[in-house]
Amino acid sequence: MKTLLSFRWLLVLPGLCFVINSCSDKCVVKNTYTYYVPVYSTSAEIKAAVSFNSPQPIAYAGKIYFKDHILFINEISKGIHIIDNHDPSNPIPLGFLNIPGNFDLAIIDNTLYADSFVDLVAFDISDLSSIKEIKRVESLFNHYSSMGYYPNNDKGMVTDWKAVEKVSVEESECASQLQSWGGIYYGGGVALNDMATANFSVKSAVTPAGSTGIGGSMARFTIVDHTLYAIDEMNMDIVDISTPTNPISKTEVPLGWQPETLFPNKGNLFVGTRAGMYIYDLATPESPVLLSKYEHIESCDPVVVEGDYAYVTLYTGSICHFDTNELQVISLKDLANPTLVKKYPMTNPHGLGIDNGTLFICDGTDGLKVYDASDVNTIQDNLLAHYGDINAVDIIPFENIAMMISADGLYQYDYSDLKNIKLLSKIAVAP
Repeated sequence: MKTLLSFRWLLVLPGLCFVINSCSDKCVVKNTYTYYVPVYSTSAEIKAAVSFNSPQPIAYAGKIYFKDHILFINEISKGIHIIDNHDPSNPIPLGFLNIPGNFDLAIIDNTLYADSFVDLVAFDISDLSSIKEIKRVESLFNHYSSMGYYPNNDKGMVTDWKAVEKVSVEESECASQLQSWGGIYYGGGVALNDMATANFSVKSAVTPAGSTGIGGSMARFTIVDHTLYAIDEMNMDIVDISTPTNPISKTEVPLGWQPETLFPNKGNLFVGTRAGMYIYDLATPESPVLLSKYEHIESCDPVVVEGDYAYVTLYTGSICHFDTNELQVISLKDLANPTLVKKYPMTNPHGLGIDNGTLFICDGTDGLKVYDASDVNTIQDNLLAHYGDINAVDIIPFENIAMMISADGLYQYDYSDLKNIKLLSKIAVAP
């Protein structure tokens, strides 16, 4: 299985440092790390690199988005693969939109919005053979600097990290410099042990109203009516897209502790955070009102909603250190007071999706699990299918087709017959 030193989390590392007290020499040992240094690019270089190209192999798939029978798959930090999915048994790559620093996307009408480091970029996708940039909102994501992008007046912006050499560092066993992510801060860069290098990897609904598409449960961008909501570190940027080709930044809303995902439902916005699920009323689109919080222990937390219930997966990962891997079902019958209905143990659940009572869970290295969730109190007793040989990440179930991203590619399943779910196709990642 292919692993990747996650670009995003390498960028986060410098912001995580805390003070370590020294201790006696008798505790000192030598540890070996791989040393990484920052790579800089100027703003002009980043903008000039945006282009639409012929199809490219998927290497490290990130977010997934679906609209009008077209799949859009983020290539982490690189851009977006565009795939014709009119026939899910034979998906056809159409091209690759090169966008440096891209992790998220959303679409309304024929306009695609994507992040490019600190900028929001709008593209005209009316002609999928000739996608063009039409507007750029510069420095919209003004908190990205706290995530490690660190603009530098002389060198530009940190856009990558390059492995330089192995280094031996004297450390104290009784007060180690080793951080929880498996590395240390060293010589103006970062140094990672073998465990951290392996763990920083990619393995890190009804149709919305109007002419928007459908995002996966790990989405940090979402569109409701003619407003784009985008997570920006611990805040949410709100962009007016009444004229889709002319996005206008409006306001910024503080969200609290480490927001991670956005899911709209019936005029409300459900925010998955590491501390819990927050519910916002979007009656006034530019001024969301916090209705309630459902709090849990610190954990990575995607959320989807159907009917009177929210389904939340909690999982441990490189930045989520509590040993909790489970599905939680939360009652939304009183939005001002969401309450836990049931917990179900899982292996390492990431993205999830639900369609008319059929629940799809991407349970990490334990693969894709499909449940009958019509009775939320007996979900674990109603497993419909389990594909355990896949490292599943996120999924969009829609009109009997489940489109799933995994560490090794794109899988599509026909679930029109829940007693006989069929694999339709797979696009494997590049070898």
